[in-house]
Amino acid sequence: MPSSSQILSFWQQALAALVRGEGQDLTVRQLAILTTIYASSAPCTVRGLASGLAISKPAVTRAIDTLETLELCRRQPDESDRRSVLIQRTVRGSVYAARLGDVVRAALPVERV
Repeated sequence: MPSSSQILSFWQQALAALVRGEGQDLTVRQLAILTTIYASSAPCTVRGLASGLAISKPAVTRAIDTLETLELCRRQPDESDRRSVLIQRTVRGSVYAARLGDVVRAALPVERV
């Protein structure tokens, strides 16, 4: 099991690769929301994201505003509950999330068997 300092080093390497890339620079909050949307098998809502990440709904809404402007996700009214809005994946967001996964994987040490 890697130590905390090793994990921090892996994360730093992944972040450095992200900022060197040509993609969008996202805040930690935006990254947390984006990765939650793309890692979840169930549809996400603002309410669900706020609850799952233990942050306020207005903070989620502001982050979604930016992610939507960058075409990394989009809002869709929930037909079964008019008070709720579903956060949907986009092609651009899927590409970004896949790239993020590749960057993190590349920062991890290779396991020897």
